[in-house]
Amino acid sequence: MSYRAWFQCSSGCDERYELNEIIYNCKKCGGLLEVRHDIEKLKHRSPESWMRLFDERNRRTKWPFGSAVWGKKEMVCPNVENNNVVSLYEGASNLFWAERLGNIIGTEDLWIKQCGNSHTGSFKDLGMTVLVSMVKQMISEGKDIMGVACASTGDTSAALSAYCAAAGIPAIVFLPKNKVSTAQLIQPIANGALTLSLDTDFDGCMEIVQKVCTKNNIYLANSMNSLRIEGQKTVSIEVVQQLDWEVPDVVIIPGGNLGNVSALGKGFLLMKELGMINRLPRIVCVQAAKANPLYQSYLKGFKEFKPIRAQKTLASAIQIGNPVSFNKAVKILKMFNGIVEQATEDELANAAALGDKTGLFNCPHTGVALAVLFKLVERNEIKKDERIVIISTAHGLKFTDFKVKYHENKLDEVESKYANTPIELPPEYDKVEKAILDNVADLN
Repeated sequence: MSYRAWFQCSSGCDERYELNEIIYNCKKCGGLLEVRHDIEKLKHRSPESWMRLFDERNRRTKWPFGSAVWGKKEMVCPNVENNNVVSLYEGASNLFWAERLGNIIGTEDLWIKQCGNSHTGSFKDLGMTVLVSMVKQMISEGKDIMGVACASTGDTSAALSAYCAAAGIPAIVFLPKNKVSTAQLIQPIANGALTLSLDTDFDGCMEIVQKVCTKNNIYLANSMNSLRIEGQKTVSIEVVQQLDWEVPDVVIIPGGNLGNVSALGKGFLLMKELGMINRLPRIVCVQAAKANPLYQSYLKGFKEFKPIRAQKTLASAIQIGNPVSFNKAVKILKMFNGIVEQATEDELANAAALGDKTGLFNCPHTGVALAVLFKLVERNEIKKDERIVIISTAHGLKFTDFKVKYHENKLDEVESKYANTPIELPPEYDKVEKAILDNVADLN
């Protein structure tokens, strides 16, 4: 069976373009594009057959299907030839049963999808493998592409630089100066990307990178390029697959530029259209209170949207005031009976720390999701017997400065409820024994 996909305008005019065309907006109306698939051809295979195929390929060695993204190639990007796939065997991240944390907050079925357990430490790998593979495909077809560029709050630049390094394609990343962690900054540097640190915020970087890509033969890798969404939508499929093809009741996801929200919804909608699932979960999008344009619009029934100047937040990857995928995200939230909620700096930091005390190692963005979960359970907007999945977007090791300052009680606007500092002692048995006996009962 020959499968295919194409770009199509998401704003309603239905203009179509080939995936190997360098284009990000509809030429007719200016709307964002999305990737569409030949659903009728996909339906030639039964739902049960798709499930078996995905299970058989999962983490195997046959190239490139062992990747949790490319194991679903027919539904992701069939236009790329296998020898042009750029994969680091991304995806298939752990779905962690957060039993102890659930017991603390009073929920019975809480799971954390640890997307940070990926090659570069974030869910951005899932989309970048598709985009860079398509660039390699276009170059093989004779397209003149000087390099691939992105604006980033840290994780996108890490993923782009790693995949471009693996493919031998130049990467150019635009980062807001002093607004990403050291661990995030060093990733593109280590992978050989041209790293531009601009004295602005993410929105300022995004404005510049779009101009650069428009006026030069440089390919844009931000989430307004819907090839990224195709890879990221596999999170939905993975979650259902890991739950033995059962749909959770609620999925909670942090939102910044909001491409991940539309990707999450797209994956569930595709499975439902193909008969692989028979219902949709409720989607909750969470934002930091200092970078909350979607939340402000939600309070007004999405009837209006005003970009804001995002303030500095510990959840730096979602410190975005003018999300390019706003309309797509709103469309998904309306279809999925969605909720948008926010968390303060104090709430997100303490929620991340509480999660860590139960065996996790959370990024601050997962802290936002956990803080909102606590609120919604307390308000009974999420029922205690519902199956809940939180999408953890990045690995906590990228944010060690945040964690160290938390436990030293040095974070602005945060009262560290779970601070845990080392006890300094001389190497004397009696003093060590006393410290253990005095403190071990308080550990849990």
